[in-house]
Amino acid sequence: MATRRQPQIVETPTEARQGEPGPSVLAILAISTGLALLILGLVWFVFFHT
Repeated sequence: MATRRQPQIVETPTEARQGEPGPSVLAILAISTGLALLILGLVWFVFFHT
């Protein structure tokens, strides 16, 4: 548990790392980027392909 020492809050290394993003964040980023590219490619093909 975090302790307070005067104006500072002292945490253990495990407590300080609890907000670290895991591999699921990378997967969501990769999938959403791929879908965005796919959608933009379809829009280009439908409207600008001659």
